[in-house]
Amino acid sequence: MDGDFRKHFVREPNNLRHHPALVLNADYRPLSYYPLSLWPWQEAIKAAWLDRVDIVAEYDEVVRSPSTTIRIPSVVVLKDFVKPQKRVAFTRFNLFLRDQFCCQYCGAKGDLTFDHVVPRARGGITSWENVVAACSSCNLKKGSKSLRQAGMSLLKSPRRPGAEELRNVGRKFPPNHLHKSWLDFLYWDAELEA
Repeated sequence: MDGDFRKHFVREPNNLRHHPALVLNADYRPLSYYPLSLWPWQEAIKAAWLDRVDIVAEYDEVVRSPSTTIRIPSVVVLKDFVKPQKRVAFTRFNLFLRDQFCCQYCGAKGDLTFDHVVPRARGGITSWENVVAACSSCNLKKGSKSLRQAGMSLLKSPRRPGAEELRNVGRKFPPNHLHKSWLDFLYWDAELEA
């Protein structure tokens, strides 16, 4: 008996790790799509307890304290609107997201690095307008040559993306796990088919 109780007690926290809460802004849109704005269940319960969020959907599972039983939130909405950032940081992740995780020379996915369109050896700078996602073989083929010298061309010209543009691109890459209670909130503003 004691061993069964102990196994259940030890296993329960691991099971609860798999109950993240989708976090929506006050306008009922996710704070971010990629990565999807998720909180661990503990943070969602704490925020609800502190009256910072409203719970709009719950899991069937509960957590208990000596005096309270609480259903685990699966979707929470912030009570105060968080203004989205307008400026997009120039990071490797955001660059790959802008280029939809594919090589801008051949269209291959996976094994990506980045490439300076105008090589740094020829005065090219590291900026949104001069750096693209590239697979290793295309990057190696181009080297420090110009596009013309390498006999290569870009699928699309690099440019600085807007924050809303990156959010929309991120919607194309849902995480591996989507709880059924999240679906209405993730795609409520998607264009409907006629």
